[in-house]
Amino acid sequence: MRALVFSMWASVCFVVVSLVWGIAAGSQMIVFDGLYSLVSIGLSALAIMAHRTAAKGADAIYPWGRETWEPVAIVVKATALGGLCLYGSANAVREIVHGGRAISAGSALAYAVTASLASIAVAVVLFRAARSDTGLVRAEAAEWVGDAALSLVTLGGFLGAVILQETGHADTARLVDPSLVIVVSVVYLWVPVRLFREAFREILTMAAAEPVGSVVQEVCDDIRAAHGFDESFVRASKVGSRLDVELAFVVGPGTSGRDVDFFDQVRAEVQQRLHSLGYRHSTSVLFTAQREWVDWSH
Repeated sequence: MRALVFSMWASVCFVVVSLVWGIAAGSQMIVFDGLYSLVSIGLSALAIMAHRTAAKGADAIYPWGRETWEPVAIVVKATALGGLCLYGSANAVREIVHGGRAISAGSALAYAVTASLASIAVAVVLFRAARSDTGLVRAEAAEWVGDAALSLVTLGGFLGAVILQETGHADTARLVDPSLVIVVSVVYLWVPVRLFREAFREILTMAAAEPVGSVVQEVCDDIRAAHGFDESFVRASKVGSRLDVELAFVVGPGTSGRDVDFFDQVRAEVQQRLHSLGYRHSTSVLFTAQREWVDWSH
């Protein structure tokens, strides 16, 4: 939660600085950067609300928990940021058609240096926090990494504009700012597209992505081999900070036990192994001597 609040306030500072600096320098690129951060502020607040909702846990209305609100918040965020990128690109194309935009290239270059260093610092803090937090924090960190990478691209572009102005190519320099908006908008799209794809997988409760899926399968295979079950079946999906797992074992002649105490021991082994993944997991472990009851492919 602290990481999300930190990201939101960092975005507030970024918005104020970039909008004021962009207007003063006459740069559409810097103003776009500020607007992108402005949208992120509202969406970070939405992420905090989703995190708090998920933390309330299960009840009669949400018997499996409220973690689905986390990927829903990420989908909304990705959609809004993607729309902003497309809108920025359209405006930049119109600027180029009308001859470009004259900017204070030196001031814009100084902004790019400042923005690059600040974005890298925030991303580092968030990635450290993401080691022990939810997918929402990882989504925030990914967004700041995109900010840092594109700030470096912007830095190179404004450096080129300074060189063009100093060498008497002012007309060409006018095209730099809107061209940067197009480049940054297109490249920025990879962040919302990737976030949308991952979060939508969770909303649809599709199979858990790697490496989580492979770890769950490995746990199931190890337990089947250790206790002599004939077969095992796995279903696993990740929803926000919750991992839903259903394992089924077919009891056969070579199985080392058949009573309730043995089955509970196996359940305890599964829980212990899955705990290392770091998610709150909802786990169901089934046992049967009849394969057709647990073969989910039929």
